[in-house]
Amino acid sequence: MSMKKRSILLLVFVLVLSSALAACSKDKDSASGGSKILLYNNLREPTSLDPPVGFDQVSYDILNNFMEGLTRLGKEQLPEAAMAKEWKISDDGRTYTFTLRDGLKWSNGDDLKASDFEFAWKRLLAPETASQAAPLAYIIQGAEAYNSGKGSADDVKIKATDDKTLEITLNEPASWVLSMVSNPAFFPVNQKVVEGNDKWAGEAATLVSNGPFKLTEWKHDSEIKLVKNDTYWDKDSVKLDGVTFLMINDSNTEYQTFVSGGLHTSAVPSDMADQLFKDGKVQVSDGAGTAFYRFNVTQAPFDNVNIRRAFVAAVDRQQLVDLVTKRKEKPAQGYVSYGMKDPSGKDFREVGGKLIDFDAAKAKELLAKGMSEAGYTTLPTVTMTYNTNDLSKRIAEALQAMFKDNLGVDIKLENKEGKVLTAEQKELKLQFSRSSFLADFQDPINYLDAFQTGNPMNRTGWSNAEYDKLIKDAYKEPDETKRFAMMHDAEKLLMEEAPVLPLYYYSSAYLQSDKVTDIVRHAFGYMDFKWAVLK
Repeated sequence: MSMKKRSILLLVFVLVLSSALAACSKDKDSASGGSKILLYNNLREPTSLDPPVGFDQVSYDILNNFMEGLTRLGKEQLPEAAMAKEWKISDDGRTYTFTLRDGLKWSNGDDLKASDFEFAWKRLLAPETASQAAPLAYIIQGAEAYNSGKGSADDVKIKATDDKTLEITLNEPASWVLSMVSNPAFFPVNQKVVEGNDKWAGEAATLVSNGPFKLTEWKHDSEIKLVKNDTYWDKDSVKLDGVTFLMINDSNTEYQTFVSGGLHTSAVPSDMADQLFKDGKVQVSDGAGTAFYRFNVTQAPFDNVNIRRAFVAAVDRQQLVDLVTKRKEKPAQGYVSYGMKDPSGKDFREVGGKLIDFDAAKAKELLAKGMSEAGYTTLPTVTMTYNTNDLSKRIAEALQAMFKDNLGVDIKLENKEGKVLTAEQKELKLQFSRSSFLADFQDPINYLDAFQTGNPMNRTGWSNAEYDKLIKDAYKEPDETKRFAMMHDAEKLLMEEAPVLPLYYYSSAYLQSDKVTDIVRHAFGYMDFKWAVLK
């Protein structure tokens, strides 16, 4: 064979090999999506992706990324213009007039109008929606009356005056309104879609969005896929091609998935926390919310206040966060967490002081007093219910041991799936059950108003006329110093009456791939991937 033929054959071989390698590389990119998809663990199936119905973190973390309200919490945790490009506030602070941006669209191509907000907010308040989030809107004139069945939708002061203008009128000035309307409960919904299909929020094919991403796939109890929404007004700020939410309800499995590259961020598993913190791999950001247990005050033995107070005093919260959760949380000293400024400039929690504390001797005294008042020689059986995941189980087991050691009380444990637990709490079927609160906006009233008589978030059966009056008066009080004094008094009363047992205040301790930057973890809001960058 001539040198020339050999050269031609060699060249052909090289070209074929190069093409094959290129094809393999292309196939590999295709298999991985060839795109910037952030992988995040949502723990479990969302309760609902209907904005007024979900009202929990596993629902709102997703909603916050494929939908958007009039405002959006920015990188600095402050409300910024979103669907609304601007707003005006009347001189008396009661009327807000929002002007929408030009050319807003739903992901299905429909125009997004101010009437979608009016429809959505009145739907939030409609008694038949039965939204736990409805009381957030009670600051709006006519809202509480409509939600409680004593008024009509027409009397609610929420009005789209034209396609681009939404006007609301408040009962009293409220400094937190612009933050409040960034909450997913106040997201718009597409009226045509909602009225055309009562199951519109249950599947990817029927969900429409107006946020940075749109939902394209929903494998129930497994994963939800979002992709960048090209109809979003600020799409140029969105650097990701999408976000995939997995549903892994075990912290060790989540961590192993993160280590193997199947997630870009992970919670810190408790049994590895010491080493991971020591190695400097854990990032910690401020949280806003409280982990706690609810007493059912309509069921024995927790219909006795001193027995409730005994259980509260029997919990060593410092030990709980040091040895069980291991995520640098702050032990609870009251119900309201850190992160909100009192008019004095100090933190509300610091001004309020330590309203609850661990005291085993006092706990025994309170238990003896309560049992005497109730006529017990033996305490009725106590069953403590927690939601199904490994951390909640470890916390429940630690509390069980503390009640045994510090009160001499044996309690039973039971676990229920999160949706079931919440439903049974609402119906007052559970005796003593795990709960959590994540702040919806940056004001102590958001923590405290839930325990008013009849509030759907109460779920304890507790009712106190003095407490109700303090909260109602605080809503009406324009003087911030007086308003905060009322809220401090309300929290003291809540802790004295003890319908809840606070454990600790949330922090966000997490692991994150060095390939990811600019995920925003809102202390007074939800996960935000709008600005996230994946290298």
